[in-house]
Amino acid sequence: MAEFTLVVGNKNYSSWSLRAWLALKTTGASFDEVVVPLRETETRATILRYSPSGKVPCLVHGTITVWETLAIGEYLAELFPDAGLWPKNAAARAHARAIAAEMHAGFSALRRLLPMNIRAKPYAGFPIPEDAQRDINRIEAIWRDARDRFGDATNGGGPFLFGRFSLADAMYAPVAARFALYPVTLGEEAMRYRDVVMGHPLMVEWRAAAQAEPWMIPVFELDSQGNPQS
Repeated sequence: MAEFTLVVGNKNYSSWSLRAWLALKTTGASFDEVVVPLRETETRATILRYSPSGKVPCLVHGTITVWETLAIGEYLAELFPDAGLWPKNAAARAHARAIAAEMHAGFSALRRLLPMNIRAKPYAGFPIPEDAQRDINRIEAIWRDARDRFGDATNGGGPFLFGRFSLADAMYAPVAARFALYPVTLGEEAMRYRDVVMGHPLMVEWRAAAQAEPWMIPVFELDSQGNPQS
């Protein structure tokens, strides 16, 4: 039995689970994984065996239980300071925490109207609602600003928001998956960052597991061409 247990939802759909999983995998720690199928009769009761919130993800470490993705990330950053979950530079670290918190608390239209669906083929004809587009515009600005200010000057440089892959990238990884699925118009820099995130070995591992899952949740009603109806 591993020291840690991470309770997650379906990998195809659970964006918050993805964030916590990326954070824990980045530490290099071994862990047991409990996948709870979402939207089933016993889903909440099963999750409540681990998490008092009744929601995923949830990290169990001995007698310690941590729920909420940012809290999990902070806990892991304290346990594994050499994993680089937050940038070492104070200004970059403050900025990373701010944009991670903004992702945690905001962008409800994007989450509601453009749900994550790893197995789906790109939706060519999906109309992007106006309130979702506002979220997209803000996220692109966040990515551009972080890259311009810290990307090449932090942690020795690198292709992620603060050079090296961090909790900030984990928080925005499900957004990158959405931007690869829906016909979102992005600038060149945002597209490059999206592709870097999607090509990260841990994202590739998660996506492969999502593809292999047996569970299906109807996210949209599809039209005759296989595109979601708005």
